[in-house]
Amino acid sequence: MSEIQYRSRRAVSLENEHLEIIVTVEGGHIAAIRDKKSGVNPLWSPPWASIEPSSYDPARHPEYGLNSESKLLSGILGHNLCLDLFGGPSDAEAAAGMSVHGEASVAKYDISVAGDTLTQRCVLTHAQLGFERKIRLAAGSRRAEITETVENLGSWDRAAAWTQHVTLGPPFLERGKTAFRASATKSKTMESDFSDGKGYMKINTEFTWPMVPREDGSHEDMQLFTSREVSGAFSTHLMDPSREKAFFTAWSPTSKLALTYAWKQTDFPWLGIWEENHGRMTPPWRGQTLTRGMEFGASPFPEPRRKMIDRGHLFGVPGYRWIPARERVTVQYWAALEPAESIDQAAPGN
Repeated sequence: MSEIQYRSRRAVSLENEHLEIIVTVEGGHIAAIRDKKSGVNPLWSPPWASIEPSSYDPARHPEYGLNSESKLLSGILGHNLCLDLFGGPSDAEAAAGMSVHGEASVAKYDISVAGDTLTQRCVLTHAQLGFERKIRLAAGSRRAEITETVENLGSWDRAAAWTQHVTLGPPFLERGKTAFRASATKSKTMESDFSDGKGYMKINTEFTWPMVPREDGSHEDMQLFTSREVSGAFSTHLMDPSREKAFFTAWSPTSKLALTYAWKQTDFPWLGIWEENHGRMTPPWRGQTLTRGMEFGASPFPEPRRKMIDRGHLFGVPGYRWIPARERVTVQYWAALEPAESIDQAAPGN
């Protein structure tokens, strides 16, 4: 195995005839799932320069902002892991140096490749958690099998958030064109304004996927990415409890490629959908970013730890996961990128 440079970052590549998967050494992000024939990577690459999180310094890097999100944003790429926090730290945690979405998105990983499998490992020293991810990409396959294990190194049971923050971006993501399917059911919009006044979804409102209520009293189908010039939103979706497997599929009519993630519903019962469409004007966003996050995990909303625990449940379903003392918890999910002539041809079950 040898390291590569990806967007000026240390990274490791795993590939076969069809796909190349790129993982960063710092942050451990799945930065790219690239179709080798077309060169298309559905995952988000921010419009700003990417640096190693360990090199981030507020005084030297004001272009990333000056808050608890800045260290993460300095190096964020594609699919990042939120562990054991999904959302922002408390004021006390931020003062102690904790960043948005927890240590896992800014930690340094040991990465190795053996045959068709990439393994990344790290220890989250503040959370006292060990983490391992194995990505297997078999010869001739367009589906990566991903296995994650979290080990509680402490002597207390731990209430943890655990979310796969999969974020899509251009050129795969296009306004008014990119289509989505998901095994979602009951849904709810963010309980406060998440969009700096750029939102169109009715705040703190329950609904049934995919028709989200709008502020003007109408409804909008979330299965088609917005055509607005400027917008922002977040909503959470309970994945169908009657199905063993949960999924989302995103399809680009331009590239004729479909990205699908699938997982066990009981492992990650929630899918958060985040939209940033040229709305945020503060650094490093500066009104330049187009994204849709398809964030599946153990928690319905991005929020501080105390609020996550106080919430407890939504729709009768837990909003976090217990990691027992000195024990390990393992989950498995899959990511596939394959040609498709339509979204309904691509989505599982259609």
